Amino acid sequence: MSTIRPTSSLFPNAPVRIVDVTARDGLQNETDIVPTDTKLELIQHLVDAGHKDIEVTSLVRPSWIPQLADAELLLRNLPVAEDVRFWALIPNRKGMERALNVGVKHVATFMSASNTHNRKNLNRTQLESLENIRIVTEMALDEGATVRAYLSTVFGCPYEGDVAVETTVELTQKLLALGISEISLGDTTGMGNPVLVEKVIQGLIDANVPLDKIALHMHDTQGTGLANILAGYQMGVRTFDASTAGVGGCPYAPGASGNVATEDLINLFHKMGCDTGVDLEKAAMAGQFLANALQKPLPGSFHKYFSASCSTSDKTTA
Repeated sequence: MSTIRPTSSLFPNAPVRIVDVTARDGLQNETDIVPTDTKLELIQHLVDAGHKDIEVTSLVRPSWIPQLADAELLLRNLPVAEDVRFWALIPNRKGMERALNVGVKHVATFMSASNTHNRKNLNRTQLESLENIRIVTEMALDEGATVRAYLSTVFGCPYEGDVAVETTVELTQKLLALGISEISLGDTTGMGNPVLVEKVIQGLIDANVPLDKIALHMHDTQGTGLANILAGYQMGVRTFDASTAGVGGCPYAPGASGNVATEDLINLFHKMGCDTGVDLEKAAMAGQFLANALQKPLPGSFHKYFSASCSTSDKTTA
């Protein structure tokens, strides 16, 4: 018998936690390599806005993702911010060794709920990925680091279609059993919808998975990102990943562009009366900065609205 699912009325105005993934997930797919100094300036904008969780890079082989080839240099020059958790995505043992050499204390690792996507993305079976994650997690925990894991294609796979809720629940349980503190469930190609989000979260609730160990990483590929996040919030999830101005996506999944924009997410929750701990205007300024740095329009909405509002205010004042 299913547990009665939570509703928003049981969690009025509950605060949320945002993990900003711009500097890694957002910039890894840019055609032009963003200079390290520009990345560091972006990260400083995010710190100034009040973000406490910022994913900054990945220690993958530079030939795989040249946009992140400056990982060690960037990690050695991060802003001094004792209350901010700077996360780095770690693919394997070698990446973990590199991370420990530069003092990484917050580690993210990853695999897919779809076996086909896992093979195309990581060139491994799911069992091989779990073993790899076990090794990385043990190395991290031995050094006192915190580990979160991304579980991609939870809400649909471009190669396999629907992904069984039971598969997501089983993999989540296996990852948590390794000592991982948080699982971020990914809608890698934006195939999800609010009803499916509720179904997945309900499956986790029924399996006694604590929702404080669950995050949502939604993409806005089909325009449903914020609706899916709201569905997750109403089910009791309180941690959400997002990318400044909506940059980024998955290079191994056709059509997978457009993370949910950090500022749009903050704006939604602030209008609902939910605290995020982040200054919305400063987050929007980070979006403006990034659009200027990349020299192109970016998909997020609120940073554009904020920019237009500032321009109108300036004209009125003048």
